[in-house]
Amino acid sequence: MTRRENQKKVIGFQVVEDACIWMKAGVISFRECDNDYDCATCPFDKAMRRSMEKQAGGGDQKSAYSFAEQLKKRYDGARRPCRHALTGRVDAPKICTGNYECDHCAYDQMLDEMDLIDDIAMPMAHMVAGYQVADAYYYHAGHIWARFEHSGRTRVGFDDFLVKLFGAPNRIDLPPLGARVEQNAPGAAFFRDSHQAVALTPVGGRVLAVNQQVRAHPEIVHQDPYCKGWLFILEPDMPKRNLKQLLFGRQCDDWVEQEQQRLLAMIDPKYMGMAATGGQPVEDLFGSHPEIGWDRMVKAFLHTLPAKAQNSA
Repeated sequence: MTRRENQKKVIGFQVVEDACIWMKAGVISFRECDNDYDCATCPFDKAMRRSMEKQAGGGDQKSAYSFAEQLKKRYDGARRPCRHALTGRVDAPKICTGNYECDHCAYDQMLDEMDLIDDIAMPMAHMVAGYQVADAYYYHAGHIWARFEHSGRTRVGFDDFLVKLFGAPNRIDLPPLGARVEQNAPGAAFFRDSHQAVALTPVGGRVLAVNQQVRAHPEIVHQDPYCKGWLFILEPDMPKRNLKQLLFGRQCDDWVEQEQQRLLAMIDPKYMGMAATGGQPVEDLFGSHPEIGWDRMVKAFLHTLPAKAQNSA
C-alpha cells in the first residue's frame, strides 16, 4: 500500500459506509466522513452548526435551521442508523435517537467503557528482518505503534524493535488521564536501572485510559508489546490527518529493514551476524552489549534527546 492509498481510509475503523452525516441528512450534496462518524470532534460538523445558527439569525427561528430539524425532515426511520452500526462496531441495527450528538449518548458511553476495559485480541503479525510487525497497525518513526479502533479511539504501544533494543524496563511512566498529547511530542517514558528514555507520541489527542498492568509490571511490554503491553488510549484529533506521519504496510516493512541496517552499522563487525535478515535478533541488545551506548541508541532510533539533555532543556 502506497502512502497515497494509505490516506484514503483509516485501517481499523472498519467503516461500512463513508457518507458524511450532513450528506445523509440532505443538507449538503457530497462529503465523505474522515473522522469515523465522531461528529463531536469533527471541525466540519462544528462549522456546519455555526453556519446554520448564523443563517437562523438567533431567536426563535434558530430551531427551524437546527441539525435536529433537518434530520426530522430529511433523514428519518431506518435511514438514520446509529454511527456504531455505520462503523461495524455493533451488528444489530440501531436507530440514532440523539441527532448524532454522541457525546450526550448513554449507549455511546457504555460501548466506550466496554472497550476501555476489554483485552484486545492478539493481532496477526509477520517477521521483518527478524522483528515482529503487527498487521493493521501504524508505526511512528520513533518505534511506537498506533492501532485505530472502533469509535475512532487510538491505542498505542512500543514496537518489537524498541523492546528488543532496550530490553525489559524497570519502570514506565505514562501520561495522566485527561492530558493532551501532541503528535511527535514526548509521551511515555521508560527506565532501566540508571537509564531512561522518552518515546514520541504517534497521534495527537486526549488520554482516555492507561494500562495499569504495564505500570505495575513493566516487563509486560517486552514480553507482549502488541497485545497486553499496550500503553495508553487516546481520543485522537482528526485521525486521518495523523496518518501523514505514520508508516503502514510495505512502507513499514521497508523501514524496519532500514532500521536494522542502521543498527548493524552502529555495532562492531563481530556482532554483524546477531541480527541479520532472516535471523533472530538479540532479545536484549543493550543488556548484552552496553558498550553500544544507551543515549546513542535513544537519539538514533527514538529521535529524542538523552534524558540528561531533556531534563536540562
